[in-house]
Amino acid sequence: MPPIIKAAFWMGGALMSFITLAVAGRELSSDYGTFQIMFYRSVIGLFIVLLILWRSGFAQIFPRHLGLQIIRNTFHFAGQAAWFYGIAVISLAEVFAIEFTTPIWTALLASILLGEKLTWVRAFAIAMGFAGILIILRPGLVSITTPALIVLAGAFGFAMTATLTKKLSGDTTALAILFYMAVIQLPMAMIPSVIDWQPPTWQAMPWFIAVGITALSAHFCIVKAFQNADATVVVPMDFLRMPLIAVVGFLLYAEAFDPWVLVGAVVIFAGNLTNLLAEQRKQT
Repeated sequence: MPPIIKAAFWMGGALMSFITLAVAGRELSSDYGTFQIMFYRSVIGLFIVLLILWRSGFAQIFPRHLGLQIIRNTFHFAGQAAWFYGIAVISLAEVFAIEFTTPIWTALLASILLGEKLTWVRAFAIAMGFAGILIILRPGLVSITTPALIVLAGAFGFAMTATLTKKLSGDTTALAILFYMAVIQLPMAMIPSVIDWQPPTWQAMPWFIAVGITALSAHFCIVKAFQNADATVVVPMDFLRMPLIAVVGFLLYAEAFDPWVLVGAVVIFAGNLTNLLAEQRKQT
């Protein structure tokens, strides 16, 4: 099978994982709080990671950079909490569109925290990201909702997570990063979830399991896609999340589609793709 077809296959898995994760989160949000959903996500994720470590070896999770792991997972936990909260109260398409600003924030943070050069292309991508957000939120024309701002803050949390992951990746395996993500975030979610704990029903368990599995499988599939094709091929495929989640939101939840959300997402994506193409040309 040609690598490009393999990449498309893996990106299809990533798209299905992200959409399933969003639907599962929305289905659970009517009866369970955000932190309880995240608690089960960590429990199931830890179980899966431990099964893999049992086969691949536990030596790789020897504690290193523990302080950095805690900081990284604090930001990731905040980002996840904002994302699940947004999934429950605003349209799925708007959440996904705002989430596309994560690479923009990452470029800005990498220049500040990692000392990476802020080229004019990266500056252009950041400007396009802010322009896209202004199109989606339209301050002064419509009232900016608190949930949208929370999701935007969550995208910043994901960007900080990506920046710190890059710092860790030099001597820490991806599996070790996933292990510490589950171990550190499990008590973070458990403590606040006790306040409004609802006993899980048998009907809800498939959705909890779906959250735990797809939260891992989405990122695994993206990594496999990048292994089979260049980023310039993979990233445009990822943008299919926008129209697909808009269709899902309309069919399952009768969500009206706001064309300005798509326009803003396209502007953000154009900035990301411009930066990506420039980075690839620089490496060749």
